[in-house]
Amino acid sequence: MYFLRRGKSYGEKSDSGFIRGMGLKVCSGENKFDFYTTFVPRKKYKEMQGVYTVLLLIVSNLFMTFAWYGHLKLQETKFGNLPLYGVILFSWGIALFEYCFQVPANRIGFRENGGPFSLMQLKVIQEVITLVVFTIFATVLFKGESLHWNHLAAFVCLVAAVYFVFMK
Repeated sequence: MYFLRRGKSYGEKSDSGFIRGMGLKVCSGENKFDFYTTFVPRKKYKEMQGVYTVLLLIVSNLFMTFAWYGHLKLQETKFGNLPLYGVILFSWGIALFEYCFQVPANRIGFRENGGPFSLMQLKVIQEVITLVVFTIFATVLFKGESLHWNHLAAFVCLVAAVYFVFMK
C-alpha cells in the first residue's frame, strides 16, 4: 500500500481512498501512475512522521524568529528607514512562510490526523524548538547578547517539560 501525492491513478482503483486531513491518496494493487507521480511506502512514511514534523517546525521557527526579531537587526540596513507600518508588513510577509511550514507540521504530527503527537506534545516541542532557534539567532546576530546561568536553568526546565509531557 502506498501514499500517492499529487498524482492521478489510471486503471483499476481498488482499495483507494483519502487519508483524513492529509490530502494524500492511498493506492494499492497494480494501479498505473503518470510520470510525475511520487509515492512513499506507507510504513516508511508512518515511521518518519515525527521526524518530518520536527524538521518542518524547525524551518517554521527560522522564519518566525526572523519575522519577530530580524527587523531589529535590519535597522542597520536601508530597511532601517521604513516606518513602523512598513516593518509590520515586512514581518508579516516573512511570517507567511512560517505558516507555510507550521500548518503542515501540525497536520502531519497531530495524533488525530494519524501522526505520533498529541496537541500538548506538539506545543511543547514547538516551544523548545523556538527557544533553541532563538538562542542561536540571538547569539549569532546580536553579539551583545550572551547566555547566563539563568538562561541555562530555563532550558533545563523546558527539557523537563518535554519529559513530563511525553510521560504516560
